[in-house]
Amino acid sequence: MAKPMHDTYPLIRDAGLTGMLVTFAPHLSEPANRAALAFRTAVEAETWAGVEETATTLASVFVRFDPLRLDHDSLRDRLAALAGSGNWLAAPLPHGRKLWRIPVAIGGEDGPQFLDAAQAAGLDPDQARTEIAAARVRVLTIGYAPGQPYLGELPEHWNIPRLTKLNPKVPGGSLVVAIRQLIIFAGPSPTGWHHVGQTAFECFRPGSDNPFALTPGDEVTFREITPAELADIRATDHGGNGGATCEVLP
Repeated sequence: MAKPMHDTYPLIRDAGLTGMLVTFAPHLSEPANRAALAFRTAVEAETWAGVEETATTLASVFVRFDPLRLDHDSLRDRLAALAGSGNWLAAPLPHGRKLWRIPVAIGGEDGPQFLDAAQAAGLDPDQARTEIAAARVRVLTIGYAPGQPYLGELPEHWNIPRLTKLNPKVPGGSLVVAIRQLIIFAGPSPTGWHHVGQTAFECFRPGSDNPFALTPGDEVTFREITPAELADIRATDHGGNGGATCEVLP
């Protein structure tokens, strides 16, 4: 593995034979995620021959390339020059992001671990319900399953640990929480996170022109609904939006 370009961030490292990773911080923070989103946009705008794909993680950008068309040293030099061309931690977020408003039923049978999560966050149930419904969170990255968003960050008191025992399965559309982040599950799955609510939102739509409903950088808010309203949405909304609306952010 190649050495980082210097001893401080951003770090540029090889990721296998056909990838490089540009990392802006050792852990998630709002500025580091902002930097990753902006830097990915900048790399794609360069349209370098040989770069085949880019993707963001919580605080990094992955660049996949064809080493027969673009050698490691050349790509590393280009990434280093681009990384040194500005203050990425204060860069504006990319244009074209969307704000989604997604209905969610919180607690009860639709969120069987909501009370445990609220207690772990040091909140009474009403406070926790209000905070989840009022949160405006960013799609930090997509991962674990196709189209599945990691959303954050919530206030520091939501820095609650994962479960000590695995949830054997939560349904698609489940809203789960841990370590200051929310996730909407793209499909049925085991998880170590607290299942606090349920949506009818489909993150992964394989038959669509845009199979990933959400994009890193999008923002999400939640509108609390009753279990009966959730059932009605499931019965009448067949497009995958689960009653959600969206608008393009300026």
